[in-house]
Amino acid sequence: MDELATVAHAVAQEAAAHVRRRRPELFGATPGHGEPPASGTPDTRSSTVRPVSTTSTVQPVSTKSTETDPVTLADTETERLIRSLLRRARPDDEVLGEEDGGSRAVPSGVRWVVDPIDGTVNFMYGVPAYAVSVAAQVDGRSVAGVVVDVARDVTYGATLGGGAWAADATGVRRTLRCTSVDRAELALVATGFGYDAARRRQQGRIVAELLPRVRDVRRIGAAALDLCMVAAGAVDAHYEHGLSPWDWAAGGLIAAEAGAVVQMPPPDSRADEGHITVAVAPGVADEFLALLDELDARRPLA
Repeated sequence: MDELATVAHAVAQEAAAHVRRRRPELFGATPGHGEPPASGTPDTRSSTVRPVSTTSTVQPVSTKSTETDPVTLADTETERLIRSLLRRARPDDEVLGEEDGGSRAVPSGVRWVVDPIDGTVNFMYGVPAYAVSVAAQVDGRSVAGVVVDVARDVTYGATLGGGAWAADATGVRRTLRCTSVDRAELALVATGFGYDAARRRQQGRIVAELLPRVRDVRRIGAAALDLCMVAAGAVDAHYEHGLSPWDWAAGGLIAAEAGAVVQMPPPDSRADEGHITVAVAPGVADEFLALLDELDARRPLA
């Protein structure tokens, strides 16, 4: 497990550096997104990644499931980089990624579950909340995971049974623990919404009924970061319908290892099935889960 954690950390760091470098090249420099290499600094990107030139006629953004579900050149480049690094370090392992896919069936042994940029809309618009997520699963269960908050240069990590931690740019790690909140009415809750209009209507109904029952609601726009925020005590709970494994594989482990009560979708599920993901501080878990049940919110949303 230590080896898997080491690989996850190294791969996520190199991928985050690539994302940080590419954002100003694709969308222009924006304060608050980390410091790209200074002019004249050698480019240490892997030779397997060939980014499109900034003078290319290739468009930097295309779409996937809907016109509001974007993918950027940085997403596809970064996943290629991650896969190349994993092939070099762990050539016999399978990989499941958001952009290039992988087998839906859960393999025996190790599978890497990766999201090159979680929070692509934020990345495009210049909202400094997007992340690289890398997790190692064994027989469908996450055993090591790293999430890098690219703009803030904060790294979150965990191993199964080994606790959760966060580190800033200096690399000094601090142990993560959930908050001690013990009443749902005092809970700060993070959530997110899907791209399909019909599902959004259902999600809107749930959040409208939840909002008067909790402290407040936050919509960050990157599920991996939401889960890490539960671990770090920046929010008290997170729930969201329709996440895929690459959204929760690392962040869910980090939240659980920080003491959160978690409910994850099946490891072979996908966003279109609408399963709920929940991570909540232990002192309010029973009450919050009962509240979700009262709102009929723990069933899958089509």
